Amino acid sequence: MGYSIDATDAGCYPGTTVLINKLNIQTQEALDRAERIAVSLREVEIEKEQPSEAFTFDYYLNLHRRLFGDVYDWAGKLRSIDFSKKGTIFCSADELASVGAAIFDRLQRMHELRGLPRDRFTRELAALYHDLNMLHPFREGNGRVQRLFFTLLIRRAGYAISFADCDTDALMAATIYAAQGVMDYLYQFFDREIRLS
Repeated sequence: MGYSIDATDAGCYPGTTVLINKLNIQTQEALDRAERIAVSLREVEIEKEQPSEAFTFDYYLNLHRRLFGDVYDWAGKLRSIDFSKKGTIFCSADELASVGAAIFDRLQRMHELRGLPRDRFTRELAALYHDLNMLHPFREGNGRVQRLFFTLLIRRAGYAISFADCDTDALMAATIYAAQGVMDYLYQFFDREIRLS
């Protein structure tokens, strides 16, 4: 997990940093393994679909619920605690609903980035990825739901990406630079990885 949170035991089994889960798994290694299996199955299922609904904040929350609902009761619900990771401070819990709504309202006003010239599409995509990363609306699973959502969004715009084939270290470094105000690496990542479908 690697997060610094307000209360180390918030939502965790007593005396651990293992999140309370539907499977009652109380060791991090076993939970990681079970979560990976459950989420991978749901991810394959969702990627096969051709969603017709608008990509709104509610859609994003529901995507997380579908991915993690087999493991956590709170899947698809906004986190109630503040946290940071590797020096990056994410959106405060009390602002998640309003900031998330604003991000997705802008995405809808931009027609989900469809019809943009490739360079503008890539720049807007990088900016949206940064905004959602800084939002970090969930207690766990932010990166996975974000990558799945972007796979679907990019596909809807007529492009394709395979995060499984991407350099995830480069993506992680790019998000850290973006959090410090340097967007170039995130733009370059998407410019390199997206292709016409």
